[in-house]
Amino acid sequence: MLYTKKYHPKRLAGIVGQAAALNELHEFAQNFSRQRKKALLLYGPSGTGKTAAVYALANDLNLEILEINASDLRDKAQIESIVGNAMRQRSLFSTGKLILIDEIDGMAGSEDRGGIAALAKIISESTVPVIMTTTNPFDLKVRSLKSRARLVQFDKVDHTAIYTVLKHIADAEHLVHRDSDLKKLSRMSGGDLRASIIDLQLLSIVDGELHSDDIDLLSSRNKIEGMINALIKVFKTTDHEIASRAFEHVDEDFDNIMLWIEENIPLEYKAPKDLAMAYEMLSKADLYRARIRKRQEWRYLVYVSSFLSVGVASSKEERYKGVTMYKPTSKLLKIWMANQKYAKRKSIAVKVAAKTHSSIKEAIKSTIPLIKPIFRNNKASKPIAEELGLDREELEWLRKA
Repeated sequence: MLYTKKYHPKRLAGIVGQAAALNELHEFAQNFSRQRKKALLLYGPSGTGKTAAVYALANDLNLEILEINASDLRDKAQIESIVGNAMRQRSLFSTGKLILIDEIDGMAGSEDRGGIAALAKIISESTVPVIMTTTNPFDLKVRSLKSRARLVQFDKVDHTAIYTVLKHIADAEHLVHRDSDLKKLSRMSGGDLRASIIDLQLLSIVDGELHSDDIDLLSSRNKIEGMINALIKVFKTTDHEIASRAFEHVDEDFDNIMLWIEENIPLEYKAPKDLAMAYEMLSKADLYRARIRKRQEWRYLVYVSSFLSVGVASSKEERYKGVTMYKPTSKLLKIWMANQKYAKRKSIAVKVAAKTHSSIKEAIKSTIPLIKPIFRNNKASKPIAEELGLDREELEWLRKA
């Protein structure tokens, strides 16, 4: 039996390194009847315990769990049939129920088939907790579900927590090992607990012993480097050879790499001249990226890579000393937050446009500014709200806007 299955945590207390996320998860399910949003979207890297936490939660609260494979959800009809029926059916044992839609970004259908919209509607009307998981909360397939769900982040698991789990398994399986080798294996995992457990089993499966030489061989594999390490190679060196290879094994496309660099340039480069030159290199990379999109001339990719690595690295006159705390790009999150801010306005505009026989754009520009003052008076706004079919959240938006 795979160790990942054999030592699968049965309770939330057995999930390591995710205390804040587990508290949110437990609070959501235990107080579901009082929740404004009827779903959670758990997001974070692979192997951090998202799915395991949902099963552990079900055990803790004695809930029946129904897991739905997101790849089977193709269109509106299938979603209403599979998910809708699952939500309406009572638990077989009358213990309560929760629904898990794993890897929601793997949905086979697209928005034009009505699948995402149907799922969002079903979730908003659900009488049981719905929990979805994804590795990428910015995936286009899940963006319209975010307004219906609370987002809960699962972080990479700290190597000390991974070591604790590996030590427990090694002792339980009576594997011959050294603690230093387990610690080395835990550091190599990159925060992926599941991968480290699989590595432990594979490396000890022959003779029940964990060998240092095998771990060294494992570490020599072409492992994907984290963006933080790649940024260190660009920002903390003036060596063109080192900088040119910074993004070789990073599992990110150049659009995301550009966003990371854009976010962190001002954190690293303090001299105005260096700052200006670094942004100049970034703009040239963006220029060639646009030419690739427009002309499909992929030979320009080498220029994009060179400007982002060697170009940015050589923008400084000398290497900056000290430790810089690099951070992920916040641009995508800011865009999403801005969209969320105006989502209510757009939903109101759709209803206004239908009643006034105008366009949504015209409703936003002309009609909504005219009716907003009326909604500060509850009595005067009541017939208008009823005519437009506004819900409570839309009314609140108009009163506060």
